[in-house]
Amino acid sequence: MFKFPHLLFLLFAFIGLSSCGPDFVYEKSIPIENEQWSYSDTLDFEFEITDTSQLYNFYLDIDHSSKYTTQNIYLMVYTKYPSDKRISQQLSINLADKTGAWHGKCSSELCKLRVNLQSKAFFNELGNHTITLEQYMRVDPLPGIKNLALRIEKLAGSHQK
Repeated sequence: MFKFPHLLFLLFAFIGLSSCGPDFVYEKSIPIENEQWSYSDTLDFEFEITDTSQLYNFYLDIDHSSKYTTQNIYLMVYTKYPSDKRISQQLSINLADKTGAWHGKCSSELCKLRVNLQSKAFFNELGNHTITLEQYMRVDPLPGIKNLALRIEKLAGSHQK
């Protein structure tokens, strides 16, 4: 049986450990219906920037079937700024190595991979920004993609120079 001092210690230890994780200022997860991602199903992630001196890390979490048929995934990434300026970039993400071994954590049916999209990013504009993801493979719809999530981490105590 636990005594009060032991419970208090466990409570503080739990709070301390749970606060050691990343400081995500934005997290959004979008499931892909029936694991069939079509060209027309673009994924929008809208977030607000309130401090242009702050630095951020961007992560993309990809959940896919362990039966996904290719080594990588190509994406078109569009960034829309509050000024309505829009830029695009093609991105290739390796989901497996050359031997076919999946990156990330896999169970028998599901693989989860976190990709660092950009480190120490900063914004020149305050306001709402939108990142749109579009699958850019040769297959439409693309089978085996279950979920995509965007996470933005605020770098503690960091500011751009």
